[in-house]
Amino acid sequence: MNDALTILEVKGVRVRFGRDTAVDGIDLELQRGELGCLLGPSGCGKTTVLRCIAGFQMPDQGDIRLDGVLVTGRGLCRPPEQRGIGMVFQDFALFPHLSIGDNIAFGLRGWPAGKRHARVAELLALVGLPGMAKAWPHQLSGGQQQRVALARALAPRPSLLLLDEPFSSLDVTLRESLAREVRNILRQEGISAILVTHDQHEAFAMADRICVLESGRLQQCDSAYNLYHRPVNRFVAGFIGEGVLLPGRVTDEGVETELGLLSGVTPPECRPGCLVDVLVRPDDLIHDDAAPDQAIVIDRAFRGSEFLYSLRMPSGAELLALVPSHHDHAIGESIGIRLEFDHLVVFPRSA
Repeated sequence: MNDALTILEVKGVRVRFGRDTAVDGIDLELQRGELGCLLGPSGCGKTTVLRCIAGFQMPDQGDIRLDGVLVTGRGLCRPPEQRGIGMVFQDFALFPHLSIGDNIAFGLRGWPAGKRHARVAELLALVGLPGMAKAWPHQLSGGQQQRVALARALAPRPSLLLLDEPFSSLDVTLRESLAREVRNILRQEGISAILVTHDQHEAFAMADRICVLESGRLQQCDSAYNLYHRPVNRFVAGFIGEGVLLPGRVTDEGVETELGLLSGVTPPECRPGCLVDVLVRPDDLIHDDAAPDQAIVIDRAFRGSEFLYSLRMPSGAELLALVPSHHDHAIGESIGIRLEFDHLVVFPRSA
């Protein structure tokens, strides 16, 4: 029997296109009221998974259940219109010949007129566009059109909302703020959702749990905090955030590196003498003029309150450091650095 808290179950889903495997045995769950995300680079299979959930794509293997009901699998593929799912697309897909109110009411054609008008007004207020029912899509900005597309998808009160790269056509500065707005709107409506994106900042702003895909396989499904600080493999470590791998050797006391001995828990397979790589995030590296270890600035990027410095160690190893911007160092200058870890992330060199 399905757990009443689980709204979506995807088990063993595999999709092939000819000889190519686009999705290779994906398992995931979404709890009621949870906002999930499929995150990964282009071609990793995330949109194909979303299409399977929506009913647009029949997988070669695997089952999909919504609210405990089998909708895909064992020869069954319930059509999209029978799944109770809302969709928000990358291109908004608003009808240019319909007013904003009629766009939102498109999925409410079976409702009584009074309830339909009330729902449209309610949603326009919810998405921050009150009184815009008689406006036309071409009169709105991209961000406003995306809010209308969201309102239209929410109108029939779907049990699950799927968002396929919904912010990718918007200005970069607008994406993260709109993702937070959408998160708040979904919370108010009590709707579960899955976002597909290649942009980790959108994922961090919106999702409770993020599933990182690579080459059709699920690499890690976790909170943004754990993906950043506790990645399970090298791909997740490299894809999430910024960072570099610093060579080291495991000893009885910790991990010996060019920047000294690092204490922390290492994987069981990393016995003393094992060569490893230590993940160093820019915020793990502290600029300290009194530190004995020095590195040369080889590049820098001004970020307002901080500089992101690219540094080269005497061995040739390169690191990244976030430094308050009042520490203004020129390329070629030598600065003191030290490591300050909260989480030691180590990968065996042989991996």
